Amino acid sequence: MTVVIRAEEEKDRSAVHAVNAAAFDTAAEADLVDALRVQAQPAISLVAEDGGEIVGHILFSPVSLSGRTDLRIMGLAPMAVAPAHQRTGVGSALVRTGLERCREQGFGAVVVLGHPGFYPRFGFHPSTRFGIDSEYDVPEDAFMVVELRPDYLRGASGTISYHAAFGSV
Repeated sequence: MTVVIRAEEEKDRSAVHAVNAAAFDTAAEADLVDALRVQAQPAISLVAEDGGEIVGHILFSPVSLSGRTDLRIMGLAPMAVAPAHQRTGVGSALVRTGLERCREQGFGAVVVLGHPGFYPRFGFHPSTRFGIDSEYDVPEDAFMVVELRPDYLRGASGTISYHAAFGSV
């Protein structure tokens, strides 16, 4: 399998919707991607393509930390890999490329609500280490942060708020 990670293009939208709908129990995440694509800027939306077929997708959108409007932080959500391509490295490739794109665009940190057995390999740590909480009631070990620039979050603390579109998930 030769997977290429690239920026999502308009022609990919129906395939991205299909991958998200297939990867999750409901279409809520697929609908969230459609809403964020229009409402949240700047968003970073990447696809994993294998032989011309979209087999994965990841989206990063801006989040805010209470009391720290000076910080540029992205939220990773959602990430989806087509069921037949899961556990093949597609998700890892999407995360690595996405974090690099966030860094290139000047973001200093990324938060994720995700599996605590998966995300630490990319440098994510529980957000409590930084004094940061999620606006949602989530398990402490599942809400994580990675600094893209050393000590970016030094002295920062507060609550992360996501785009209003997340309220529908």
